[in-house]
Amino acid sequence: MLRILLIFHRYTAVTVGLLMALWCLSGFVMLYQQYPQLTDAERLRGLTPLQLQGCCRTQFLPVDGEGEVRDFRIEMLRGTPVLRQRGPAFALTTGTPLRRPTRQELLQIAATHAANRGLGGEPRWLGDTPVDQWTLLAARRNQSIAHVSLDDGAGTELYLNGATGEVFQDTNRRERVLAWVGAIPHWLYFIALRRNGPLWTQIVIWTSVLGTFLTLTGLYVGISRLQRRKGDGALASPFRGWWYWHHLAGLVFGALTLTWVFSGLLTMNPWGLLEGSDVASQVVPRLSGSAPVAEMRRFLNEAPAKLAGGGFVRLRSQPFAGHLYVLAERADGSTVRLDDAGEPAPLREADLRAALSGIETGLEQLTLLREDDAYYYSHKQKRELPVWRATLADAQRTRVYISPSTAELRIVDGDARAMRWLERGLHGLDFAGLRARPLWDILIIVLLLGVTGVCITGSWMALQRIRKDLSRS
Repeated sequence: MLRILLIFHRYTAVTVGLLMALWCLSGFVMLYQQYPQLTDAERLRGLTPLQLQGCCRTQFLPVDGEGEVRDFRIEMLRGTPVLRQRGPAFALTTGTPLRRPTRQELLQIAATHAANRGLGGEPRWLGDTPVDQWTLLAARRNQSIAHVSLDDGAGTELYLNGATGEVFQDTNRRERVLAWVGAIPHWLYFIALRRNGPLWTQIVIWTSVLGTFLTLTGLYVGISRLQRRKGDGALASPFRGWWYWHHLAGLVFGALTLTWVFSGLLTMNPWGLLEGSDVASQVVPRLSGSAPVAEMRRFLNEAPAKLAGGGFVRLRSQPFAGHLYVLAERADGSTVRLDDAGEPAPLREADLRAALSGIETGLEQLTLLREDDAYYYSHKQKRELPVWRATLADAQRTRVYISPSTAELRIVDGDARAMRWLERGLHGLDFAGLRARPLWDILIIVLLLGVTGVCITGSWMALQRIRKDLSRS
């Protein structure tokens, strides 16, 4: 039995072991550089302050009737406030649908975005692109894509929706280079593979499964091969040279290798594991959902005059309990919650309790959380405090975190809590006592060096042994 496991371990190490070594090496990069994306903070900084004089010609907008409205945004585009929602966007000063921007207008939009963010350079047209490495996830909803270079020192490139003029992605030279040695090999995110979503998913899942079995067999074989030394009877490795160091490193770092590869597997939610409950389908319609179109019309008629001079760059709908509320956002990220008349409307506890009372599962507890808990905390991303924490009376005791300033939600059910420990906790050593930097950096780098050593030495020695076996045959 041990011999069979050893052969399986050896031959699997040549392929999967090398891939695991690649995951480790790319992991060093991903500690400090994620996949390029245009963050919401960058998007806000790229917007021009709203100029709502003469707004809004609601009599021409398709907002009549007794329908419902979910998501809409109001932003400036080429000096005009525009209403963006699913379907066509509209110029609010005329109420007419926006026409498709010309190439020169797209370059002008890119120049305005860059200037607002303090980026240098002069926009240069790179062409229309259906999809490339940096637009994999957003290409379908942003066709056609306009690709623009700023020709600045950082090598910044912008991607715009060619139909609406929205900037939806940016990259710079540093991000692109580091992605090729970081996120792309770590996630197997090569465009030729990632275009086929189901195939990519299955490859990542099954290579992770093989990596898990490779590590398990390695631990079993490593422990089984320990021998007692003559004299003091202490357990020791029977190997010499590189075999000795691989055996020792495997015993020390093998369990960590196992947790990392297994938690990486869980990030793919294989076979529907930890996919979550259906509580969100009850919570979201009650606490977010949609609002009457009539309230949207009232907001467009009454709010603009009240927002003058506020320095807002975007108005974004955030319905709550069946009524329209709008988040007025500034370039620095500060936000004011408004009602459908354009008046400030911070979330009140009474309103929140009334909305939660309509949830089928029932409310167990509502607390204003003033410090981090195990599932809502600041680490790589800053979390707003204080925050309302509603614990529901369902079987999983689902937690709903609600921002007092915006009423935005974060739902954490039982499966999400398990995933927090099994995936984020194990994969990123995301535990309360270890988050302080540079302690976290030092610890994870040292441990990652050890795991990398296990994978590289194991793959190298397996390759050498297989070559020797083949030469004998």
